[in-house]
Amino acid sequence: MQVWEQDCRLSAVYHSLVTTGGRCSSCIRRIRSAPCSRSSSAKERKTAHPLARDATTRKHEGEGRMTTAAATKTAYKEILFEVKDDVAWITINRPEVRNAFREQTLDEMIHAFSSTRSDPSIACAVVTGAGDQAFSAGGDFYAMRRLNRINGLHWNDRMLGLAMTIRGLPIPVIAMVNGWCMGGGNELALWCDLVIASEDAVFGQTGARVGACPTVGATQYLPRMVGERLAREMIFLCRTFKGQEAVDVGLINRVVPKAELRKATEEWCERIKSYSPQTLRATKKSLNHESDELYASWQHGMELLAQIWGSEESLEGMDAFLEKRKPDFRKFRMRNKQIVEEYLAGLAADQNRAPGRP
Repeated sequence: MQVWEQDCRLSAVYHSLVTTGGRCSSCIRRIRSAPCSRSSSAKERKTAHPLARDATTRKHEGEGRMTTAAATKTAYKEILFEVKDDVAWITINRPEVRNAFREQTLDEMIHAFSSTRSDPSIACAVVTGAGDQAFSAGGDFYAMRRLNRINGLHWNDRMLGLAMTIRGLPIPVIAMVNGWCMGGGNELALWCDLVIASEDAVFGQTGARVGACPTVGATQYLPRMVGERLAREMIFLCRTFKGQEAVDVGLINRVVPKAELRKATEEWCERIKSYSPQTLRATKKSLNHESDELYASWQHGMELLAQIWGSEESLEGMDAFLEKRKPDFRKFRMRNKQIVEEYLAGLAADQNRAPGRP
């Protein structure tokens, strides 16, 4: 299979996610079966997201060539986007909530990342968080509290769409992590090809503490990166790792002093810019091949997560976080215990006997 063909199929899958309003349950299976051509792929990339209709032509400063940049005219509200020296910089711009993301944030990130496909001069992309406190704290609980088993698929498909967009790009994507990188924020870093962090960065999964489920990459990738035991410790015990610790266990690539983070990231970008784009594209696809097989697991995880949204336990976890108190999950265990005891007592009393039978 040609490398560009696999790119087209990923694009077709995400197009289905968007155009069905998050109701496409078979999208993952279409990765290998979606029809693809060079012309149709280009059309899909232009229409894959409503924001893409604002695509315009811009001229590179100091250069005589014209390129298409869908994002340059778009008025983003949740992120910052710029292309500078052939590098795309995408910044989650919600520092007041530690760059936690909501549906609108995810939509804008998907659009910005996708727009880089229209400019082959872009050598790599960098994603980071605004301010100096956090890369991203994950999902915004004020938005996530509105989710339930019915509408939760819309959130899940956006998360999956962003992951597939990042992994499907033909260029390396670097996560430049400053400060907290937790929950869905840590999963965002997991989707990226390279991760560089400041010394004060902290990585972890907080789902068990807040009633969420890290099935959008953490349960799939962490065992491969840090090993099965340590992955379970991160998820079951909410263990966190600071900058150098994260390097030592294989979670990230490099840690640098906070003041040098931008410079060190730019140095990586300069190195990438000097390399063959064809080789980078082909080898990224090759490196992704084994973990691409996990997409079926992702879809399974999305269904599990949809069952959690809006549940009493999920709301208790998020409410406790927002109210700055310790969640009371024991009450759910005790309630469940009572339900089981009543059921078993009914069995002992033969209460499951059909009416009229001895």
